[in-house]
Amino acid sequence: MIAMSHFTYRPARDELAYTFGGRLPVAHVRSGDLITVHTEDCFGGLVRGPADLPSQVCQMPYLNPVSGPFFVEDAEPGDTLAVHLLSIEPARDWGVSATFPYFGALTSTSHTATLQPPLDERVWVYGIDRHAGVVRYRATASDHMVELPLDPMIGTIGVAPAAMESRSTIVPDYYGGNLDTPELRAGTTLYLGVNVHGAILALGDGHARQGHGEVCGVGVEIATVTTLAVEVIKGTDTAWPHLETDTAIMSVGCARPLEDAYRMAHQDLTGWTVDLCGLHTLDAYQLISQAGRAPIGNVCDPNYTVLAAIDKALLPQRQAAYRDAHARLRALAAVQG
Repeated sequence: MIAMSHFTYRPARDELAYTFGGRLPVAHVRSGDLITVHTEDCFGGLVRGPADLPSQVCQMPYLNPVSGPFFVEDAEPGDTLAVHLLSIEPARDWGVSATFPYFGALTSTSHTATLQPPLDERVWVYGIDRHAGVVRYRATASDHMVELPLDPMIGTIGVAPAAMESRSTIVPDYYGGNLDTPELRAGTTLYLGVNVHGAILALGDGHARQGHGEVCGVGVEIATVTTLAVEVIKGTDTAWPHLETDTAIMSVGCARPLEDAYRMAHQDLTGWTVDLCGLHTLDAYQLISQAGRAPIGNVCDPNYTVLAAIDKALLPQRQAAYRDAHARLRALAAVQG
């Protein structure tokens, strides 16, 4: 497959989107096209230092902006949109993280109300050294500093939901959204079921890195310049997001409580493994039970996100997933440099 065009989009502040669905597309693209997208961080670039407390400089619902959406020609309900992340580059030499009152996995929230006082609101500023490939953590109450590997990812990416719904970009669900998984790094292909004509793809919420679970609710938030390739897989539906790398396939589950997201991801991966390999369902279940991995995306958002992963090398007589779209888009990325 040869790229039809390479399109670059840099939104103005008033062009950022805060929902999946409910917005007109900013551009039309075709299967095989490359898109370079400038994205903002989850705070819209308004948190730049320790004095910029999010509760004072940000306003709901204007959090977690995405760039787009993009109308993908020939994408119809019942198809799958393959999105290959070619590169994710930090757009600035700094990133930020924070703690919030009543937000995060280790504090009271509206879902888990307790009598304890809220956590203090605090901002951490991380230096990003792209040449050294590190992110520099500095404690706020001591002189402790440590360098962590730079591992850029896209936290929020998805298509429009079905039934003319409009959903906040803070929510992860079957259409993608705020998945917050470090597995969405360069080299990964994401498969999303198409729910409306044109798919209506949008993305944002870059992280310089993030621990599994995003326990405080905030990664090392960055603006990015992200390049991706898209391909429409006709006549193939995808109920829940799938990920593919050179070495593994992964299924995504989004729900509360966490155990339901875990079950959904593993049920989906079991079925996908059966379809690709022809294994008996219980044989696939047994293999995933002993050799699978379950990286947690987030345990803070309105839905939690869990992935179920299995290495391709462990699967017998494996058919290429989605007609080998990952390999095709990977090759396209190599040709484009």
